[in-house]
Amino acid sequence: MLDLETTGFTPHRGDRVIEIGAVAVENGKITSEFSSLIQVPRMIPWQATRVHGITNDMLAGQPLPEEVFPAVRDFFGDGVLAAHNAAFDMSFLRYEFGRLGFGLPNRYVCTLELSRWRLPQLPDHRLATVYRHLFGGLPDSVRRHRALDDARMAARVWVELVS
Repeated sequence: MLDLETTGFTPHRGDRVIEIGAVAVENGKITSEFSSLIQVPRMIPWQATRVHGITNDMLAGQPLPEEVFPAVRDFFGDGVLAAHNAAFDMSFLRYEFGRLGFGLPNRYVCTLELSRWRLPQLPDHRLATVYRHLFGGLPDSVRRHRALDDARMAARVWVELVS
């Protein structure tokens, strides 16, 4: 499972990944995690900061994309990737990997699409809505719209929806 936080919505217009969170799931349990803020040469618009809370100051001194994405590629290996709204995350990952000359051959699944299919009665299928429906509430310590916390929640949703 993975989740990204970005400077905007469109990588081909210069928006960048500024945080990645990923968790490996085996036999229904999280077995390892990867998380990093990423310093990029693009200012974060206030509208994006309002959503995820990540500021330009928080990125100062963080690893550069050239350091983070090779480690991400190693973490993924040849595993199947999963994300809530996977098309969004995969478009940014392909862009960032492509900037570094990497391919992204991994197959992927989308928990948003899966939740729409399995839980059509929900008023919406945002990650928090699906998580609340399945588990009764959000974990007390969760920071919504932060990559690792969202990846952890998406992992639990995925495990629940496919079991």
